[in-house]
Amino acid sequence: MSDDCLFCRIVRGEIPSDPVLETDELLAFRDIDPKAPTHVLVIPRAHIDSLSAATPDHRALLGSIQLAAAEVARREGIQDRGWRLVTNVGRDGGQSVGHLHYHVLGGRALGWPPG
Repeated sequence: MSDDCLFCRIVRGEIPSDPVLETDELLAFRDIDPKAPTHVLVIPRAHIDSLSAATPDHRALLGSIQLAAAEVARREGIQDRGWRLVTNVGRDGGQSVGHLHYHVLGGRALGWPPG
């Protein structure tokens, strides 16, 4: 974990969050600046800068993130109408926190392409 990483601090409990799902390897919590009625972040507890920094050793973890996202959608009641899973990579990709995270978005029709 990184001492100054915002999401690592959330994982350590130094910054409060509104958890939706927790496992030994993941944490899913509500985004503090939601872009949709349902906006939950799914993060690994271990610090990984972004998807670009993931390695083949992270294959099982990345699969767990996707399954956790589907479970979040089920728990939030958006699985039947549809939802979006997205990760931003790097500054130009819109990544604002240097810790791998996925956004589960739903609860309304989502346009394409995203803004």
